[in-house]
Amino acid sequence: MADLQRLRADHAAAVLAFELANRDYFAASISDRGDEFFDRFAERHSALLAEQEAGAGAYYLLVEEDGSVLGRFNLIFAGDGTAKLGYRVARHVAGRGVATATVREVCRLAAARHGVRTLWAATSRNLTCRAAR
Repeated sequence: MADLQRLRADHAAAVLAFELANRDYFAASISDRGDEFFDRFAERHSALLAEQEAGAGAYYLLVEEDGSVLGRFNLIFAGDGTAKLGYRVARHVAGRGVATATVREVCRLAAARHGVRTLWAATSRNLTCRAAR
């Protein structure tokens, strides 16, 4: 059973493995992050942890029992109780309701834990939606 967890320093290797394993899958629908992202992954991971600590965002992972990452779910706080939601899930769980169920849980956490009243999200096909609480 997968568990939704806040991003931690010890997640770095599993997140990198997730990104590398799904790189081609993600690049088929959104811009590839480029080799530099992977070459400097440790720095980027540390930067996300610093942003989370500073209150600029909240970063969640859906983690399988074996420690592998099934998805990333990011809240970027924009002030005034507003946040942007971004997420990606592994190819092997796509289309199985994993993203839908986890986004619902992240929305609940956004309101309950982070005081978010308005959440913005956009798809890779340039469709934008707005959900207010």
